[in-house]
Amino acid sequence: MIQYENHLGLIDISQDFIVDLVGGTVTKCFGVAGMAVTSAQKGPLGFFHSKDALDKGVKVRVVGEELVIDLHIIVLYGTNISAIVKSIMNKVTYSVEEITGLRVAKVNVFIDGMMGE
Repeated sequence: MIQYENHLGLIDISQDFIVDLVGGTVTKCFGVAGMAVTSAQKGPLGFFHSKDALDKGVKVRVVGEELVIDLHIIVLYGTNISAIVKSIMNKVTYSVEEITGLRVAKVNVFIDGMMGE
């Protein structure tokens, strides 16, 4: 649970909500084939902890009063990776800050694979 206070009162936002928001935003970006399973999820207990496709490859941490978001994605073959990453960083930052009011300090994007056409 991520908790912060503004002039209206105390706000609690669940980690699952932010993961779903980020996962949905990333999968709608041009050039993204899907989310990749992170190494922590590949372990023997990964089968029991994975809930659905959107939470794979998304990790959200709170550092101070800001969020740090790590993304593991699979891109489509032939697309400009630099342009895809810049687009993802901008869209994720904008979506999270606009919808939740939380500040995003950093979005780290890891390309874990490539999918052919």
